[in-house]
Amino acid sequence: MDSTASSLASLWDRVFGTQPDPDLWVVIATLVAALAVTVPHNVWRLSRNAITIAHEGGHGLTALLTGRQLTGIRLHSDTSGLTLSRGKPHGLGMILTAAAGYTAPPLLGLGGAALLAAGHITLLLWLATALLVAMLVMIRNAYGALTVLIAGGTFLLVSWLAGPQVQAAFAYAVVWFLLVGGVRPAFELQAKRSRGGAGDSDADQLSRLTHVPAGLWLFLFHAVSLCSLIGGGRWLLEV
Repeated sequence: MDSTASSLASLWDRVFGTQPDPDLWVVIATLVAALAVTVPHNVWRLSRNAITIAHEGGHGLTALLTGRQLTGIRLHSDTSGLTLSRGKPHGLGMILTAAAGYTAPPLLGLGGAALLAAGHITLLLWLATALLVAMLVMIRNAYGALTVLIAGGTFLLVSWLAGPQVQAAFAYAVVWFLLVGGVRPAFELQAKRSRGGAGDSDADQLSRLTHVPAGLWLFLFHAVSLCSLIGGGRWLLEV
């Protein structure tokens, strides 16, 4: 009984305790790594899958929080995705669900930066693992399941087996990627809309739901992603 209580206390301290900040060079190196997988187009075509996971996860989580019935999530190899939920086809719940996609990756990055600034590196890794496991239950296609399983398995292995320095580097790289990578999709959507494409994008759906021009919703996506990058970046660099 005492050994079980001791093990639980040790696990609690491990997850909810604080860890030392990495050296500044580690923070800079992980920022460079995030840029390296975000800026080059060929690399971005692969790394964007992680942003799609966060994007569709944002739709799904918001649908649940607003009382909608989440029926499934699909992730595709072209980095597109689809989240299906049941409920009223209008109203605040539908609006928030539609708005959560493009804003989810940068806001997750901002939240992650806040945790890292507070020294909760292991907690961030465990929370990310829990969210990915919960999302896996709702995936409805093989490619999506494989993608989320690989992501969740990576987080689990790092959080359970890696040492503090590796955990810190991994956590900072992930958060930088969410912050930096969360900026690019809104610009891609803007470029598609300028060419007459993406007529059923989140911004256009929000426009039909609210009678607010899609361009203003696109401006919101830009504002959230850029403000998150600036704010989260300041927290990460204050080591």
